[in-house]
Amino acid sequence: MNLPLRHVARAIVLDPADRILLIAYASLHAKGPDGEPLRFWFMPGGGLEPGEDHVTACARELGEEIGRGEATIGPQVAACDGPFHLFRDPRDARERYFLVRLPDDRVDTSLLAETENNPVLGTRWWSVAELASTSERIEPAGLPALVRRIVAGTIPSTPAVLHWRDTDFAPAP
Repeated sequence: MNLPLRHVARAIVLDPADRILLIAYASLHAKGPDGEPLRFWFMPGGGLEPGEDHVTACARELGEEIGRGEATIGPQVAACDGPFHLFRDPRDARERYFLVRLPDDRVDTSLLAETENNPVLGTRWWSVAELASTSERIEPAGLPALVRRIVAGTIPSTPAVLHWRDTDFAPAP
C-alpha cells in the first residue's frame, strides 16, 4: 500500500524545569491490549502547508496547538522517516524535530482539538525520569533518550535518527 508522503515539523518543547510537553491521542486504527483505542503520546507539531519551511510550520503549529506561536524555534535535533499508522490518515511521514525552550510552562490548548483530525486526550509535562520509566506509548521510539541527552546539555551536532515503534498493537476492525 502506497501511503501519501507528509512532511512534518514537530517541537521538543521544554519548560524551565526541563520537562517535555507531550499530547495524548487515541488511535483510530489500533487497539491496545485492553481492546480500547491505543493511547499514545506525541510532540506538538504538524504538516507543512504550501510554501512553508519546517521552521515556519513548527512556529505556526505551536501557535495553533499550545498558544505559543511566539516561541523561538531552536536547532533541528532529530528526524523520523517512515510509515506511521496511528493517526486518522496513515502517512509516509518525513518528520523533523526542533528544540524549543519556553521561559515558563504556560500553554493554551483551547484550540488543540479543533486543529487535529484525531481524538486528543490531553497534554502533560513529563520529567526526564517519568519519560524514561513510563509504560505509556511514547512516539517515536528513542525520544526519552534524546530528551535525556538534551537536558544534560548535549545537542546533537547532526540530527538524531529516531524510529517509529514496532506495530505491537492489534489493528482496529
